Amino acid sequence: MKVNSAEIVISAVKPDQYPDQTLPEFALAGRSNVGKSSFINKMLNRKSLARTSSKPGKTQTLNFFIINEILHFVDVPGYGYAKVSKKEREAWGKMIETYLTSREQLKAVVLIVDLRHPPTQDDTMMYGFLKHYEIPCIIIATKADKIPKSKWQKHIKITKETLDLDPNDHLILFSSETGHGKDEAWSVIESYM
Repeated sequence: MKVNSAEIVISAVKPDQYPDQTLPEFALAGRSNVGKSSFINKMLNRKSLARTSSKPGKTQTLNFFIINEILHFVDVPGYGYAKVSKKEREAWGKMIETYLTSREQLKAVVLIVDLRHPPTQDDTMMYGFLKHYEIPCIIIATKADKIPKSKWQKHIKITKETLDLDPNDHLILFSSETGHGKDEAWSVIESYM
């Protein structure tokens, strides 16, 4: 997909704040600091539409981005971050769960994991949650450029086995540095529209 326009529409915390449109939506989920913002910026050909930070826990709302006036990316708060209060984490959890389980416009969740490491327990729980609710899932394994190509297959195998990946779900190697996987990610996203 050629991205001609992309902008943030709203940061929402509850359903009555979600955009009142029927455009297809793709939620972007992943643990804190996994590279969600870098993924968004690379996919949208923008330097800093989604704010990147070395400090985990920056995203605290559901951030809706409209792309080419035909779809939304929805950046959800990162999970697995310990430095926020338990109460805050529970509030985020409820907000994310409400969105994921009740939003008709949601076509798939883009689950972002770090290819360099086996998926975390939080990644596995999130994937299990999506399977339980039968929400289509696209796995993006970021930071592919940090691993020699000769080791990609080994890391892919570990990721698939750790998540117990459903054969219907896509796993795409991605690098926000080199753009590797960008075209494939767009083509899979478009297939859900």
